[in-house]
Amino acid sequence: MTFPLATLGPTITPQGITIPTYSDIYSSLQASFQGIYGADAVISPDSQDGQMLAIYARGYADCNNAIVALYASFSPSFAQGVMLSTLVRINGLQRNVATNSTVLVHVLGSSGATVINGVFSDPAGNLWNLPASLVITGGDVTAIATAQNVGNISLAGSSALTIYNPQLGWTGVTNTSTPATPGAPIEGDASLRVRQAGSVEMPASSPLGAIYAAIGALPGVQQWTVYENDSAITDINGVPSHTIVVIESGATSLTQVAQTIQQTKSQGTGTYGTTTIVVTDATSGLPISISFDVLTQTAIYVSLAITGIAAAIAPDSATTQAIQNAVAAYINGLPIGEDVYVSQLYPPAQLDNVGLGAGYYITALTLGTAPSPVGTTNIPIAFNAAAYCAPGNVVITPS
Repeated sequence: MTFPLATLGPTITPQGITIPTYSDIYSSLQASFQGIYGADAVISPDSQDGQMLAIYARGYADCNNAIVALYASFSPSFAQGVMLSTLVRINGLQRNVATNSTVLVHVLGSSGATVINGVFSDPAGNLWNLPASLVITGGDVTAIATAQNVGNISLAGSSALTIYNPQLGWTGVTNTSTPATPGAPIEGDASLRVRQAGSVEMPASSPLGAIYAAIGALPGVQQWTVYENDSAITDINGVPSHTIVVIESGATSLTQVAQTIQQTKSQGTGTYGTTTIVVTDATSGLPISISFDVLTQTAIYVSLAITGIAAAIAPDSATTQAIQNAVAAYINGLPIGEDVYVSQLYPPAQLDNVGLGAGYYITALTLGTAPSPVGTTNIPIAFNAAAYCAPGNVVITPS
């Protein structure tokens, strides 16, 4: 390489953007300096002029790296944050905002009593808000409570609930056997990139691909897939022949899901699912029943027996929390309909044998769909469901 370089800045060609390395920039500045003041000018790293050139070189390098990051951010594959939110609008998408979990509860108390801004807590210490004003009639009124914190705040059915701000006439609160409808955190860049990648199939030649892209672009959708039985007989999942099943979670409007399916599916293709909504055909004006599935979650509980450094595997240690988070993240990342395999839980539970994972080893691992799991077999997940595991569902016992 010949110094000084022709340019110290970025070069953009049909092949992309390139920049000189810091070392090459430094060498180029040294050559230019000696070209002005003579080859005998002292510019060694420990000299004042040499250090000044190093500062200039670092400035050029930092500026170049920022330009490369800006250049790359025009692609959804590399953009992040606000830039990614802006880019996906080209595909008709917007980043999903955070939502709160909700649960159906019975508010108990004296008939005629009014509960103002009632709050109760669950066994995990999470706080839930009742409607701003609630009148108890007949000693029991049903209401929808909302978790104070955004995200997936889980609450099992028939949990022990406690009044947080007692009020005259309010004596108790209970929830039904139905667990809370989970909320979601603000959509991350990785998830938004997945939806953007799927959205390019909107004009796909495959109707299935077009439906997949259209559902993924709907507001609020967090997980989704499209299942098809293209055979002439009902399949093992009970799906009739020549029928599709759209499975989604988080959509802000189920009617919009049904309309999207109706507008993108092929003529004559049947729909199947536990949720049915009647929509109007835009061409004929006739009512059409569209069926699909709202994703159900199968709760997974994991029990680990671990031998290692006592301090490392204490209940409140960083290692214990890292194991719980890693196992939960692996299970929650499984696709819709993916079974939970015992053997595949060992790597995340062992933290892939790096860092904190070096101080212990697993002596037993069991899992199940209820607390205190004792099973050592894989857990099957229905084609229209997904496995879910809260970090607190992972119990670690020193052995």
